[in-house]
Amino acid sequence: MSSISIIGTGNMARAIGALAVAGGNQVEVIGRDQSKAAELAKALGGGATTGEFGAVPAGDIVVVALLYASVVPVVTRYGDALAGKVIVDISNPFNSAADGLAIPEHISIAQEVAKAAPASASVVKAFNTIFGVVLAQARPLDVFIAGDDTRAKASVAEFVESLGLRPLDVGGLHMAHWLEGMGLVVMGLARHGIGNFDFALGAAIPG
Repeated sequence: MSSISIIGTGNMARAIGALAVAGGNQVEVIGRDQSKAAELAKALGGGATTGEFGAVPAGDIVVVALLYASVVPVVTRYGDALAGKVIVDISNPFNSAADGLAIPEHISIAQEVAKAAPASASVVKAFNTIFGVVLAQARPLDVFIAGDDTRAKASVAEFVESLGLRPLDVGGLHMAHWLEGMGLVVMGLARHGIGNFDFALGAAIPG
């Protein structure tokens, strides 16, 4: 069981929070709008609590479930309140047409988070290749994770397993850029190859 703080009150925050509660984790919901955070915590049940935006999160793992443009500014605002935490970035930096990345090719939002976060914090990229509507169905899914801190990735992997999902380590935090590119592949498949959003990427072992 893990202690999780989720910053955000949108669809991904709701989907991850629901699975986290079902998996027996301690969950704290944090939002700029305290009433929305309280509403989501109540809906999640399972003893989910509400935290104060900007204060030290209760969870050892802090899932930043925000649109990409808000992720680095929020982490910067939190500053030392995130010291010693494992920060999970789930964002996809899509351009306005969602057919390309809105950031330079050599960086990722997760790497920018690592620059903004306290030195004692660890950043892991995860969940960005799964649509919230699919996560909410709690079917067996693969969650690709990237990060430089082995212990942090192990903590996130344990959390992912508690959700009934399979964590797959793709390497260091520099791989977050390619995971964000995979997010574009998922969007392209939804629009063209598959034609709907009811699917997720995964890895299959032949034989």
